[in-house]
This record gives sequence, structure tokens and C-alpha cells, in this order.
Amino acid sequence: MSEDEDIARAIALSLQEPAQASSSKGKVHTVEDDDNDNDSEARFQADLARAIAASRDGASPATSVTTSLSSEDSDRVNEPGPSSRSSITVVPQPASSFLSERAQLEQARLARLKRLRDDSEQQKSEEPLRKRQTPSTASSRASSRTTASEKGKGKAREEADIFWDGELRQTANKHVEPRRNGEDGTPIFRLSEIIGDTSQIELAIISSYALELSWIYTFFARSTPIVLVTQPAPSENGNATVKEVLPNWIRVTPFLRGGRGVMHMKFFLLFYKSGRLRIVVSTANLIDHDWRDIENTVWVQDVPRRPAPGIPHDPKADDFPTTFERVLTALNIGPAINSLVATDHPNIPLPALRGGALRTRWDFSRVRANLIPSIAGKHEGWPAVLKTGHTALMRAANRLNPQQRPVSLECQGSSIGAYSAAWLAEFVLSARGISPEAALDAPKSRRATTPLPTRETLRILFPTRDWVRASVLGEPGGGTMFCRRSTWEAAKFPRQLFCESRSRRGRVLMHSKMIIATFAKGSSPINVDTDTDSDADSDIVEVKKDKEDTMGYAYVGSHNFTPSAWGTLSGSGFTPVLNVTNYELGVVFPLKDEAQLNRVVCYERPPKRYGPKDRPWIQEESEYFKG
Repeated sequence: MSEDEDIARAIALSLQEPAQASSSKGKVHTVEDDDNDNDSEARFQADLARAIAASRDGASPATSVTTSLSSEDSDRVNEPGPSSRSSITVVPQPASSFLSERAQLEQARLARLKRLRDDSEQQKSEEPLRKRQTPSTASSRASSRTTASEKGKGKAREEADIFWDGELRQTANKHVEPRRNGEDGTPIFRLSEIIGDTSQIELAIISSYALELSWIYTFFARSTPIVLVTQPAPSENGNATVKEVLPNWIRVTPFLRGGRGVMHMKFFLLFYKSGRLRIVVSTANLIDHDWRDIENTVWVQDVPRRPAPGIPHDPKADDFPTTFERVLTALNIGPAINSLVATDHPNIPLPALRGGALRTRWDFSRVRANLIPSIAGKHEGWPAVLKTGHTALMRAANRLNPQQRPVSLECQGSSIGAYSAAWLAEFVLSARGISPEAALDAPKSRRATTPLPTRETLRILFPTRDWVRASVLGEPGGGTMFCRRSTWEAAKFPRQLFCESRSRRGRVLMHSKMIIATFAKGSSPINVDTDTDSDADSDIVEVKKDKEDTMGYAYVGSHNFTPSAWGTLSGSGFTPVLNVTNYELGVVFPLKDEAQLNRVVCYERPPKRYGPKDRPWIQEESEYFKG
């Protein structure tokens, strides 16, 4: 059985009726989060059925619209809900049915907003106002407030802080230790706070692999145009699609070569009426489980609008906004934008997706992070290879580590891949900022005998079986952590590089994907056997050195530490080829000192190495995940 099939089986188990498990087992939550692409259609149909929970007796027999997302309603802790395992085809409905649907959805949205307001008021009465600090610098903040008596005056309360210099935080979690949801002075993010005043949003582009449509719908005003990027349905055969799934909601899927791989990116672009653009890069899917029961990490960056008419388009630009423009294009968002403009939303702030669409209209001068995408597909030649996967990480690392100091890596994630020594060495080179050109030209015999990185160079963090069992939700809560028995027990698998993944906030499991890279102190570059000129790296990579010295960097995003996420190199130094399976997105930003590192990191450091009796959490070995 392949890795994809194995993970798909785990997902299928999560879609079965909870009654199949005894009440003593608790509720099992399973969402594949890296390599599966086989079971999303049924889950989307089930969730869409809940989002459009109205009578279809009088529906028109017009052409049907089949779509695919994921649903996790049956797995909500202490929140029983309707069954979500059915599959339907959505068809256009008469006006009376449409109004009934919207009334039900609006009722759910208002109920949720009332709960959020009640929770917020209770929290304010119990806690003093705390000053919040960004991991790197103090963030600029702004908020406009009104009381309930000022309702209808045209300016609603904006609850979200504004982060002109970027902000990284962990998500709120129901199960962390007492006073670890911001009460200890370490701020956290809630999704409602990230989105802010929904009445002020003119356009939202949101992306998630797993998605609970009826849940995320309640976070936005019903009139707001939404472009939703998600995993293609198996029936779509990897073809790019554009479909309206709800009024003002357009779902798009990107092209997947051969129908394989996953659209795993998790991000928001929120366009506000003030002109501000909010960029959110997250490790969390858009399901309530990810924002309540497991721990995730979110990076938020606000960008101001440039004064009209903006700046001219520079076709040679290669920076954060131009990278994001390439990502949006690859995800097939352009046709959705065109559809919104051509129908009910001609004045949205992003009227077309073309070169310079973001860069010419918004001022990204205060963005210090590097955007690191993985675009699924086969990329040939250096210009294409350097823009995606671990070679895109290499470019960012080269800017932060132009001296090519040795690097120590801690790779935290929720899914384990099949690692070869050659791929691990390839990744370590990129993480250090060294071009792979020479390694590609090395004889195949040398690559075949590549040694594993040392324990000092690479640590792979993943929860042990005992840690999952001892966590707040126990084994049923381990449904988003993936390691196969056959992978772990493979003869050449690097078991000696594994360390325990333990949250700093208590016995909760982490869905965060994070790489902490620290550079060797006071060392000169180690000579790499390249058999090439010393200028080879600068020939391939245009080095833009950071003006400030750094002790390392952090990566946060959707990439698990797997070849599917980061890509695998082949070809030659003259004509490289990078094959990438998934669509992924993350950010890299510099770490100036240990104090900043300690503010950023989500897990206990130093990570504890697996002992001789330790074994990773493997779902197939748990009675809760057996068929």
C-alpha cells in the first residue's frame, strides 16, 4: 500500500459515524495534511450540504455543480453536530429556497458573532489590558471602537491590531495549560481577531487544504466577495477549476500534474476599505479543530496602500509581492477575480491579476520576511528552479548567511516523509544557502554513498507514541500526525535524527510547521567539495546580503519536512530539474539573537532526542484508527 493510500485510509476512518467507536474512546479527528489527494470530494460534498442546508424539492434541473472540500463537524469536542458523511450534488435553486438557505446561514453567523462578543466581554472583565509585542519589533497598532449604542453610525469596531512590521504568534487553544492563552503576556492569535471588522473587508482570498465551509462562512459578512482556494476533487483529474459554491463565494483549484499531489497552502489576503492589505500565512486549516484543539502558528503582515496612481510595473522585480503574484497565478485565482469584476463586484481593490497587481498598488517596503512557495510540477532550468521549493529557501538563506556558515536545523512538523541521505544532504545545503549546482554534477556513485547529516546538523521533531497518549486528547487527538510504520522501519531511515515534539504550552499536539536554523558562531565557511569555481554560487544566485548580522532564521508555513513539500532535484548543474508534488507556502525571517528565537519557537528547546524505547506516533498502530 502506497503512502498516499495509507493516509487516505486514515481519512476515510475519520468520515465514519462516531457510533462505530465506543464512547470510552472519545472522538477521533483525522485530517491528512501533506501527501493525500484521494478523499477530498466526499468531504467537501458533506460540508457543502451543511452550508446549504435547505430544501431542494423545487430545485431546477439545471446543470449541476460538483465541488470538494473537507468537513470535520463530527469531530468537534463537546460540540455535537449533525452527521457530515453524506455526498450530494448541488444544483441551482429557486428564489424561495435560496432565501431560506441564506436565512439559516445568516442565523448561524449572527449566533457565532454573539458568542464571540460574549467571550470577548468576559475576557475583558477578567483580564487587564496587555501591551503586545512583535517577535522582532514593536508593531504599529490602530483600532476604531464603537459601543452597541453607536450601531449604524457607519464605522464598526475593528478588533484586530495592525502589524506594519509583521507578527508571529501561536493560535489560541482550548487545552493548553492555565493562563497560556495570552494571560502570561505572550500574545496569541484567534481567527476572529485576525480577520477583524468584517464590515470593512472589500475582498478576501483564502486558501486551505482541509476546509469546513459552514464554519468559515460565519466569519465573513454575507456580501463580501470571497475567492476560496482548495484541494481539487479526484473527479476533476487535477484540472484547474473555477466554480461558484455560494453567493459571492468562488472556489478555485490549481492544476495538479496527473491529478497527484495536494494544494496545501494556508493563507489569507484581506483587502480592507481603508486600503490596507493584510497578509496571513498560517499552518492551520480552515476547520474549527485546527483553531481550537491543536496548536498552530500564524504570521500576519499589514501593508498600506500606495498613494494613487501607485508605481510603474517593473517586469524585472523579484521580491515578496511579485512572488505572491506568481503564487496567485499558479493557483488559478485570475479567472475568479475576472468573474467577480464582471458580475456583482466591479470595484474590488484587486480588479485583475496581472504583473505588478500587488506590487504597484501596495507598499511592501516594511516587509522583512521572504516568501517561500512550492509550486507543484516539474521545473526546469535555474530561473524556474530558484523560484520554488527548497531552492527558493536556498536563495533566502543565502541572503541571511552570505558567509555560508555551517547551520544547525530543527524541523518541526506533523507529517514524516521517506528520507534518503542524498535528499537530506540536498536540503541541508539549501538551508545553509549553498547552491546545489556542484552537487548535481557530482558522480552518481558519490551521491549514492552520501552520508546522513549529523545529529548536530539536523533534528527532525515528531511526537512519540507516549507523548500522544499522554496529551490532553489522547490517541483520538492524533489524527493529524502522520508517520507510516513501513517508513519508520525502513533499513536506511534516519531514526537517529528524531527528537520529541513537545509544545511549550502544555500537553497539546502541534500542527505547526517550523524550521529553526542557527548558524555556527565565529566560524569561517566550511570548504564544500564542489570541483567548481568559488564564484559558482553567485553565478546562480544574485546575492543580496542582509545589512545586519543574524544568528539564524525561522521558517513558518505549510511545508512539512518532506520531499513532497520541498521538492527533489535532478538533472545537471547546467540544466537542473526540480520536481515538486505539493503547493505549499511559508515565510522566512531573520533571527537576531537568542531572545528573539525564544519568542518565536513553539516547541520545547533543546528538543529531547528519542530514547532507545521511544517510537513515533503511528496511526495504524492505534485501535482508534483501525478499520
